[in-house]
Amino acid sequence: MSDVRDSLGRVGYDLLSRALTDCGREWFTGEVRVTGRPGGSFHLRDGLVVAVESPGAPGPEALLLRSGRIDGDQWAELVRESGGARWPEAGLVAHGYAGAAQLRVVCMLALQDAAFAIVAGRIDSCERVPGTEPVARVPVGEGPLRLLQDSVRRLAAVSSLPYPVRPDRERPLPAAELPQVRLGELQRELLDRADGRSTARDLAFRSGRGVYAVTVEVGRMLAAGLLECPDPAAPAPVRILADTHAVRHREPPPPPPPYGPPEPPGDPVILPRRTPGASGITEALTPQKAGASWKGFFRMRSGTAR
Repeated sequence: MSDVRDSLGRVGYDLLSRALTDCGREWFTGEVRVTGRPGGSFHLRDGLVVAVESPGAPGPEALLLRSGRIDGDQWAELVRESGGARWPEAGLVAHGYAGAAQLRVVCMLALQDAAFAIVAGRIDSCERVPGTEPVARVPVGEGPLRLLQDSVRRLAAVSSLPYPVRPDRERPLPAAELPQVRLGELQRELLDRADGRSTARDLAFRSGRGVYAVTVEVGRMLAAGLLECPDPAAPAPVRILADTHAVRHREPPPPPPPYGPPEPPGDPVILPRRTPGASGITEALTPQKAGASWKGFFRMRSGTAR
């Protein structure tokens, strides 16, 4: 797995691994905030991860709405009844929209997907913040190292595809000539939404799917010729700016004859003065389509790589 970590930023991964390992050993309760791209937060209770949140992955609300068990209007009404709670778990169960076990599954899927998004991105720093609470959490937490190892396995699965992609890198669009193949539901959704500007992560949010599942499917569809990536932009031409100061050149003095006395040094060469702005640098350097049932919701994970 080390080659996967190296390609994604071994320093950042090791930083996160060390921070979570320390939290587990010390039975830490609170939040580990990860800055980077996309970054996010690991919420722990007594050293176990009970929730992971990231702007790079859809949360449990998006996954629940995608299941079709509840629509947007019903969700808004539950939020009002609960006094503005972002995860009205009690209301969901009381109104029969979902059972407690089903909500645990949704929270676990969101936790694993957010951890994958954080590890697959760039990690700059980690900071402990004690005493914070997540929006939604699982009742029985995951071991930090086990969770990170699962994320690395997912990265390895993506890297092993014939056309490996990153959640925030490739921006596919439908192929000019689509092969005559039978499409699955997720494939049809991605063909409808791919526009050459959206990454796999963008498509995950727009479809209400997990970012890992969408990243894997984008890679498969690129390999199958269903999607294609636009050619990368041509590099910008480099314009050489003329210097306004004259430079006085002198021919080097002839070499001294063998064993003869050295020639006196000539006049020093005048170096050109740098014109402000000549380098071109002017900035200062400073230090959601719903499924039919829960069975359909669980089936949408069956196509992902393991």
